[in-house]
Amino acid sequence: MTSIQLTATTGSLAREPSLHGASDVGGPVRAGWALQDPLLTRYYDDEWGVPVHDDVGVFERLSLEAFQSGLSWLTILQRREGFRAAFLGFDPVRVAEFGPEDVQRLLNDERIIRNRRKIEATISNAQAVLRLRDEGPGLAALVWSYMPDRSPAPQTDADVPSTSPESHALAKELKRRGFSFVGPTTVYALMCAIGIVDAHLVDSHRRGCSGYWSVGGTRTSRPLP
Repeated sequence: MTSIQLTATTGSLAREPSLHGASDVGGPVRAGWALQDPLLTRYYDDEWGVPVHDDVGVFERLSLEAFQSGLSWLTILQRREGFRAAFLGFDPVRVAEFGPEDVQRLLNDERIIRNRRKIEATISNAQAVLRLRDEGPGLAALVWSYMPDRSPAPQTDADVPSTSPESHALAKELKRRGFSFVGPTTVYALMCAIGIVDAHLVDSHRRGCSGYWSVGGTRTSRPLP
């Protein structure tokens, strides 16, 4: 991720180049993208980097990151409740049962991004989630098993990577398991969003919010569930 062309971690939001994070005068330091809209600021302050350990939550985040591909994260956040309603709370058991009628319903639903390939991928990914439950270890456990030994410790927006060796490996494994729209950039976005890595700037008030990472990027003593 850079401050010029943000990756799926935060949405592909075009902005003027900036080498540092941003803050209101005298206020907390945030990534530059988080100041572009109040909705992004709330997401940054309340949710980005907070751990998600359940299959439904991880499936929702993975699905939204996939829908974001080629768009801005703000576009997704603005439609998030519509996505949740259209995909029945992202319960993989229910989504896995969607058929052609549901695909057409979703293509007509103005509350979401009406992209056939992404809609069909979400349904097939839900079916892959159920296979993971049957075969083990489950989606959340699989994703968290790729937690690195160290997290980035970015000083500036430009220091935040868009992929990692772990995201490449996890993307490959997810594809092997039947998932689609899970490239290494999308997967790294997911890892940042749910606290598997800490992509907050080192001087951000949100650095370390997952409880798993120190300011310097080393693991804390907090055990995984």
